[in-house]
Amino acid sequence: FTGKLSSQPIEDSESFHPWSDTFHEQWVWSSEDKSPSVYLCLNNKVACFYIDPVIESTGTAGVRGTKAFSHGQHYWEVKLSSVFGTSMMIGVGTKEALLQTADFEFVDLIGRDDQSWGLSYKGKVWHNGQYRSYCEPFYDSTVIGVLLDMDAGTLSYFKNGRSLGLAFTGLCNKASELYPIISSTSTLSEIELCDSTCRYVSLQDQCRMTITKLVGKDQIDYLPLPRGICQSLKGI
Repeated sequence: FTGKLSSQPIEDSESFHPWSDTFHEQWVWSSEDKSPSVYLCLNNKVACFYIDPVIESTGTAGVRGTKAFSHGQHYWEVKLSSVFGTSMMIGVGTKEALLQTADFEFVDLIGRDDQSWGLSYKGKVWHNGQYRSYCEPFYDSTVIGVLLDMDAGTLSYFKNGRSLGLAFTGLCNKASELYPIISSTSTLSEIELCDSTCRYVSLQDQCRMTITKLVGKDQIDYLPLPRGICQSLKGI
C-alpha cells in the first residue's frame, strides 16, 4: 500500500549533521489542532499530556505542528524526558489524522489509520493499522530526530543523533501535505520540540528526480537530452 513500511535494513551510520544549506523553520505545537487533554507551554514548544491532578489518563491524546510540509527536506528533534505508559509516539500525518481516541482506549495512535505514520517508544513503526519492529525501545532523556523528505516521499528517524534508517516510503503518493504529530497515553508525560530545520531541492534537481521516477535507467539514453545530462540522471 502507499505510504508503506520500508523493508530497508536499519542503518548504523554516523551522527546526523544538519545540511550546510539549511535554514531554521519556525513552527510549534498547535493550540488549535490538538486533543483537549494536551496542555501547551513554553511558547507551545512543550506538549504536556493529561495534567489534571484528579483525573488521570483517559485514553490517547495527540497534537499537530502548526506547519504543513508539501516539498523539501525537513528535520526536527523532540525530547522525551520520561518514557512510560502504553504509548508515546512521534510521526507525521495529514490534516485528517486522528488526535484523540475514545475514552479508555489506550493505543498507538499515530499510524492507526492511513492518514498518519509513526514510531512508538517501544521501537515499532505504524501505518494504516500495521506495524513492524524498527529499533530498540527508547529510555528516559531520549532525543528523537525526524527526517521527512517530501520530494522523495520518505520518512526516517534518528535516536540521540544516530540514524535508525528508513522507516517509510511512498508518503508523497498518499498526501500532498504532512504535519508533524506527537501522541501519548501517559499521565503527566511531556514531549518537547527542540529544533527544526529544512532545505529545499533546486528546480534542476526536482526535474531530475521527476524524470528518474517516470523513466527507467535503462531507458535514459533514449531520451532527447545531451549525453552529459543522461549520465547525470543515471547516477541518481
